[in-house]
Amino acid sequence: MKDLSNYRKSYEKSELLENQIPEDPINLFHRWFYEAEELNAAEEVNAMTVTTIGLDGFPKARVVLLKKFNEEGFIFYTNYNSEKGKAILNNPNVCLSFFWPTVERQIIIKGIAEKTAENISDNYFASRPDGSKLGAIVSPQSEVIPNREFLEENLKQLEKEWEGKEILRPAHWGGFLVRPVEVEFWQGRPNRLHDRIRYQLTNEYDWKIERLSP
Repeated sequence: MKDLSNYRKSYEKSELLENQIPEDPINLFHRWFYEAEELNAAEEVNAMTVTTIGLDGFPKARVVLLKKFNEEGFIFYTNYNSEKGKAILNNPNVCLSFFWPTVERQIIIKGIAEKTAENISDNYFASRPDGSKLGAIVSPQSEVIPNREFLEENLKQLEKEWEGKEILRPAHWGGFLVRPVEVEFWQGRPNRLHDRIRYQLTNEYDWKIERLSP
């Protein structure tokens, strides 16, 4: 067994105080996201962990890429027939989380996911490189396959079929919009006395702001 007891880090780069935050968590997310981007806080600043409740009743987390955010929520794209897609369609309660170690910040978002409108999925799919489009078509995501060659051979066949044609989005692939109901911002602080500010959506559709003990 490897002992990790001495793995320690002191967090001292910033602070998160009530008199510095907006009333809407999307505005604070916007600020933190672009600060992380400017400071190269991660190789892919838009990488986030999506946690779902699977059909087997277990939670499962995986990293996907955030592709858009606005006042409605957060959008990412996936195969609706994948394990992730089926889990969301069965139980739309999901969690998104971002961790940007360089700026010592974490954001945890609880929300309710829904499919994006088809034109939104179409427009994003059209913006992808042809290789990514074909990859979305050729991969039976989350299913057991015999080997790597299975994918590569199917890809070659699809390349021939779609050569010189516009590659259209398959119906089983598209976006999810996650509408937040709770957003927690975590800022590392010295002595493990971290700042945690939580926004919770009320029945009146405004945001209740509270500080949590670390």
